[in-house]
Amino acid sequence: MSSPAQRTPAGTDLEALDGITDAVESGAGLPEVVRAAARALDASLALTDRSGAVLAVAARSPADERSLMGDADGVDVVELRVADEPVGQLRVRAHSGAGAASPMVLRLVTTLIASEVQRVRAPARASEQAVAEFLHDLLGRRLDGREDVLARAADLGLDLAAGATVVVVRAQLHVPSEEGWRERVITVAERGARSASPAAIAASSGRPAVGSEVVVLVPGDDQATGERAADAVLRELQASLAGHRFALGRSRLATDAGDLARAANEALLAANVAEGDAEGEHGHRMLAFDDTGAYRLLLSAMSEDPAELQRFYAETIEPLVAYDEQYETDLVVTVEAFLDADGNVAGTAQRLFTHRHTIRYRLERVRELSGLDVGSTDGREKLSLGLKAMRVLGIAARGGPASEQGAGGGRVPRRG
Repeated sequence: MSSPAQRTPAGTDLEALDGITDAVESGAGLPEVVRAAARALDASLALTDRSGAVLAVAARSPADERSLMGDADGVDVVELRVADEPVGQLRVRAHSGAGAASPMVLRLVTTLIASEVQRVRAPARASEQAVAEFLHDLLGRRLDGREDVLARAADLGLDLAAGATVVVVRAQLHVPSEEGWRERVITVAERGARSASPAAIAASSGRPAVGSEVVVLVPGDDQATGERAADAVLRELQASLAGHRFALGRSRLATDAGDLARAANEALLAANVAEGDAEGEHGHRMLAFDDTGAYRLLLSAMSEDPAELQRFYAETIEPLVAYDEQYETDLVVTVEAFLDADGNVAGTAQRLFTHRHTIRYRLERVRELSGLDVGSTDGREKLSLGLKAMRVLGIAARGGPASEQGAGGGRVPRRG
C-alpha cells in the first residue's frame, strides 16, 4: 500500500501519474497514455480530437464505452487546449466509489494528454493544411495549367493524371451550436468519400460563407466512382450529423487535370442550385451539374462576364429581394411558386396556402418593383432567368442561408 506521502489529497497514486509520463516519454502512443491516465484518475476515459473523431478509449466494457460517448449521468467533458488552441476533448467518468480527482491532478493529467495529442497529430495537421491549400488554389484558379496541378497533387501523394470529380458540400447547423462542428463535417465527408474512393481528399473551401462548405476531390477516370463517392458522402453526413441540413453539388468528370478548375466551378454551381431548391427529406439534396438544366447556360456567363450576370439579376430579382428583406414579405417565393405553377394564380395560392387575392396583390407589387409583367411571356422568362442568375451568383432570398448574419453567399469564384 502506498504511503500517505505518495498519494494526492484525492487519493490518486503518484506512481500512476508516473505511468503517464513514462508512456509519453517512451512514445507508447495515445492509447497507452490514456490507459495510464485512467489508472491515475481511477476513471473511464474517452479521448476525441477537434472533429469528434475518437483517438483512444480506456473503459471497463463496451457498454461503459458507449455510455462515455453518450450523455450518460456522471460523464464530465474536459476541453483540451494547448496555448489556447483547442486540440480535443477528454470525457471522464469516475468509477463507482472512487473520489473525484483534485482539480490540480485533473489539470496535470489533461495537460499531459493535450500536449501528447498536439505532438502526435502535428504531422496529420501539416498534411491537412497542405491539402487545404491545394484545394483553395484549385478553386481560386491559382494553378497554372495541367503540369502545375499534377505536380502539386504529386506532393500530396495523389495521382490525377486520369482526372477527377469534384463534390462541394454545404452544411447548415439547425441545432444549438457546438464547438468543432465544422471540422466534423470535413471529417465525415472525407470518410464517406473514401469509402468509395480511398484516395479522395477533403477540406474546407476557405471561402466566407455561413455554415460549412467542404470541397471533396475524388481522383479517377470513372464517372461512376465520382457518383458513388457523392452518394456515400451524403449518406455518411445524414447518419453522423443529426440536426444539420445538407446540399451537395457534383461536377462532371474532368478527364484532364487541367480541367479541374472548371469542374470545381461546376460543383459550386450545382451546390448553389441544390441549396436553393432543397426539397428532399429533411431538406437534404444532391445535384449533379449535368442535371442543373438551364443553369448550365449561365455558368459560362458567370466565368466570362460575371458583372453582366450581376446586372441582369439587379434588373430583375434584386428589387424583390430588397423589398422582402425590408418589409419581411414573400415576393421572391411567390414568383418562384407562380412560375412552378405554370403561371396559374389558383395553383400558386394552393402551393403557398395563401388566398388567391393575396397572390394577385403580390404579383402586382412584383410588376411595380421590377417593371416586369408576369402576365406576359417575356416578363415570365426574364423573371425565371433572374431567379437562375440569383442561384448561380449564390444569393439567397430572405430567410435563406446566405442572408443570415455573417454570410458571404456561395458565389462561384470569378476568374483571376
